[in-house]
Amino acid sequence: MLHRNWMGESVMNRRRFIKNIAAGTAGISLGAVPYDLFAHDDFTSISILHTNDIHCHIEPFTGTSERYQNKGGLARIARLASIQKQKNPNTLLLDAGDMFQGTPYFNYFKGELMLKVMSQAGYDAGTIGNHEFDNGLEGIKDPLPNAGFPIISSNYDFSDTILKGSFPRYKIFRKSGIKIGLYGIGIELNNLVGKKNYGETVYNNPLEVAREMESFLKNDKKCDLVICLSHLGLRYRDNKVSDMDLAANTSFTDLIIGGHTHTYLEKPLEEKNKLGNPVIINQAWWGGLVVGKIDFVFEKSKNNKKAVYADLL
Repeated sequence: MLHRNWMGESVMNRRRFIKNIAAGTAGISLGAVPYDLFAHDDFTSISILHTNDIHCHIEPFTGTSERYQNKGGLARIARLASIQKQKNPNTLLLDAGDMFQGTPYFNYFKGELMLKVMSQAGYDAGTIGNHEFDNGLEGIKDPLPNAGFPIISSNYDFSDTILKGSFPRYKIFRKSGIKIGLYGIGIELNNLVGKKNYGETVYNNPLEVAREMESFLKNDKKCDLVICLSHLGLRYRDNKVSDMDLAANTSFTDLIIGGHTHTYLEKPLEEKNKLGNPVIINQAWWGGLVVGKIDFVFEKSKNNKKAVYADLL
């Protein structure tokens, strides 16, 4: 079912939900109006906007399909992000990889134009997808100076390549006293990307690296919110590592923003981590057709997470 959203665009019907994610606290009941809560002096709202697999869709889709026509693209993402950041300055715009490849913009301008436009759109951070390797390591290195935001890679080791030192393993943002730690997990490149395209890049076990990074961010850096930007894919029938595996094998990650499988989720998944606590997993389809939005609510006096509220824009 299609309807008009607040920007006058035709979008798919979406569900909203709000969940208590603070075990043992007097959380927020389902059906509460989140913006009433956000305005309260005792609480701080951290808004996470996210995309994945944009694949160089700078402009909206064209064609006759009602599902795609005049939807998506970075121009819309930029406008959404600008409006949301005006409403709530504690907002981050994040991407889970596969920025490159997919339209003639990539054929003609490689990754340079995409990184320039994403920077202008207000992205705060991203991670690496497999299609970033489509033009080899040089195809990443050459356009990289055009990225006005950090591209985080925690489990690819580029030490023996021309990309050595190009990517931080983590990034910490501070918003109204809340520390938000990000790390990035990429998919295995062997049998997905040609060897000549990734060269001597070393792929480290994503589950081991995720546990290392989340512990570092939570325990050493004292982050209040830990987010993984993942390009593993949501789930698989075989033993290929996925976001579902990541959630089940970690202890301190609060949110997994996924990519690669182009999954449309009407609402995020809530899974249990190794400690039995909730982990939120979300993915925002592809091409910028939707933008995921997750709001974490913190009690200012204690920095306790109280609730999570999600939407699709």
